[in-house]
Amino acid sequence: MSTKVLKRIRTPFFTALVIAGFLFGFSCNHEKSHENTDIVISVDTIDATNNFYDNAPTYALKTSPLEITGEVSNPGLVDFSKLTKHSVIVKETLFDGDSDKFVGAYRYDGYSLFDILNHYALDKQNADGFKPIIDLFVEIENEKGDKAVVSWGEIYYPNHLNEIIIATDVMRIVPSKTNELWQLPVDSKLVVVSDLITERNISNPTKITVKSYPKTLEIEKGKYPLFSPKVDFYVENNPTVSFTENPEDLQNESLHTIFYGRGRGIHSTQPFSGVELKNILSEMVDLNQKSLREGLVVIAADDGYRATFTLSEISNRNDQADILLICDPDVTTDGIFRIFPSCDFFSDRAVKGVNAVYYSEHQK
Repeated sequence: MSTKVLKRIRTPFFTALVIAGFLFGFSCNHEKSHENTDIVISVDTIDATNNFYDNAPTYALKTSPLEITGEVSNPGLVDFSKLTKHSVIVKETLFDGDSDKFVGAYRYDGYSLFDILNHYALDKQNADGFKPIIDLFVEIENEKGDKAVVSWGEIYYPNHLNEIIIATDVMRIVPSKTNELWQLPVDSKLVVVSDLITERNISNPTKITVKSYPKTLEIEKGKYPLFSPKVDFYVENNPTVSFTENPEDLQNESLHTIFYGRGRGIHSTQPFSGVELKNILSEMVDLNQKSLREGLVVIAADDGYRATFTLSEISNRNDQADILLICDPDVTTDGIFRIFPSCDFFSDRAVKGVNAVYYSEHQK
């Protein structure tokens, strides 16, 4: 057989070897471990899709058993095998002295608190006095003692569901020009998408405790007229300031809405105008790691109706879905103050006849 024939036979063979070697090398380059984690899905490195959030390796995070306890009738460990994973994107930023420190941009995959808590039956300690669930919150903690609170309204009432998750996988969102690789976390993490400063994103959560806000208020169901001429603000139960009208030095904002209740359905399609509650609270409460992680705000009405919010969902939003304090002196039956939470799908936390706002960081 001639040399030319031999070359013709060997060329396709070597070409195949080269292609196989390239594909193997490509695969290896994208399946290296990150410390103690493993890549779990393939990577779109050639922009075959329009998805910006699949262009880098995804790493599995270390996870721990997660216990549900507190005011539920069926406490126990979460069975993640029965839950669906959700993906969220965040730009993580933490406090750093007097400024903020950008940590990185990530896509997290994991299980939402909405799904995790969905089949745990509530057993409210204060149900005899106050049956509505809008005073509930959950306390998430890890073995190091870090804690973060999330209101029940943030989990089950928001316009965007399943955006608070326990993350089990992470992917960097890498800038296409700088190719900067943000440091990757190693442990599972609580991720709250709506937070601007992401101090609530604590690592390796191991326990979620369901609680009702432990403040006793006198209930007068069906009270008429529902009216208070002023609203009093308290910090750790200490009176700080009172208003008979909205502060004149704060800008009035108008927010358009479809005002819809969980029980009665549509109420109105008219806009609400008022001042942002966060601007009032900023004069009384400093934003820091502890207050953003553990701060709770309870807004109470003249008849004892109340709703629980976290300080972070009021004062630390990245979506401009603000909460308004509305003052209308002409309303004598449901006034003169009310709250409008534009972040909520339902109107249940839009407390009317507001007479007190309580802030606290210390919940037992």
